[in-house]
Amino acid sequence: MKTYPDSVRFLYSLGNEIKTIKLGLERISSLMAGLDHPERAFRVVHVAGTNGKGSTCAMIEAGLRAAGYRTGLTISPHLLEPTERIQIGRKPVSEAEFVTAFERVHGTALRMVDAGLLDGHPTYFETVTAMAFWLFREQGVEWAVVETGLGGRLDATNIVRPELCVITPVDFDHEAWLGSSIEQIAREKAGILKPGAGAVFAAMRADALAVLDERAAAAGIAPTHAGEVVLSHVHTTAQGCSYTIESPARIAVECPLAGDHQVGNSATAALALHSLGVPAAAITRGIIGVRWPGRLDVVRRSPDIIVDGAHNPAGVRALAHYIQQHFQGRRVWLIYGTMRDKSVDEIGDLLAPVASDLILTAADSPRALRPEALLPLFDHPRVRTAPRLADALALTAEAAPGDAIFITGSLLLAGEAYSLLA
Repeated sequence: MKTYPDSVRFLYSLGNEIKTIKLGLERISSLMAGLDHPERAFRVVHVAGTNGKGSTCAMIEAGLRAAGYRTGLTISPHLLEPTERIQIGRKPVSEAEFVTAFERVHGTALRMVDAGLLDGHPTYFETVTAMAFWLFREQGVEWAVVETGLGGRLDATNIVRPELCVITPVDFDHEAWLGSSIEQIAREKAGILKPGAGAVFAAMRADALAVLDERAAAAGIAPTHAGEVVLSHVHTTAQGCSYTIESPARIAVECPLAGDHQVGNSATAALALHSLGVPAAAITRGIIGVRWPGRLDVVRRSPDIIVDGAHNPAGVRALAHYIQQHFQGRRVWLIYGTMRDKSVDEIGDLLAPVASDLILTAADSPRALRPEALLPLFDHPRVRTAPRLADALALTAEAAPGDAIFITGSLLLAGEAYSLLA
């Protein structure tokens, strides 16, 4: 019997889940057959997109749970522990459950490799995806909300047979794998659409939406467009938003997740839940109780320390808008660190205008971009570098109680922030 640290060490030994990703469904399809197709044991909402996937998944899961269903949720990446990637009833599975699922999937994979039924051990992401589906079946999950890892068409999660496909806003990210144009990226995301499933599309840029609509039509799907729904009494604060969806049903939404972009994410989630037959009262009750760490999350007060895992231009634009909207007149400290595989060309122009002080740093990862490499992108009179997040936080020691300190640039950095500030 392996221990939880043993299981995690083996998963990490498979390599970084982005760098060693294997796009394609052949291996995961064979593995599912070897496990007797656990992915067919529950109903599925499949969610793809560039930004807002995680929070939209969390809100859909919350609404289903509020309606009385036993729910599963898969997410990636995790903030602190790999167990976060597999959740049942919104709680990460225990270390013991994680180990049991790992041993079942790992053992099956080894036997299949020996028998010539697999071309190699599944990747990190394929292994954890299989573990999630196996655990969901074993623990009687009725509805699983499944977040894609990267793209959609060739993502390991795309072996599911969803009842509903949800696509959140499509923008630039992971261009090396998904394509250099919005249309190419949208085509990859649209790969989750399947005949017979419903679809909800978030409000997004027209060039992406045109591709999604074309692919939906080819699959015989009439999607719901969240951007066309009438919202009334819209009110946003630094802590969240509230509004009423007027049609296709009247649904009161109060979302405790910060940022104007959560209006769109929560409306998309509410419409997804409505399309599944979840009563309006359960939708309201579910969304109002949702929490999603690492996204504009206030982890300390006086001064406010806010963690946000914005890791691509669209996410950074949303962060900059949030700061402009709610922190005018306050001294804003901005700690930023990102990964080498991210598009950073426009980040300096987006963040420099909203920061009083800028500190460039790096997460504790071989993928992290050195802060010195970021320096030329930031034209700012008060920009400094710090080798690690702990050093960056030390530089904010002079912050006054009324100041705000934002930590952003990657979910790896966000996870480190929680560890340091807990």
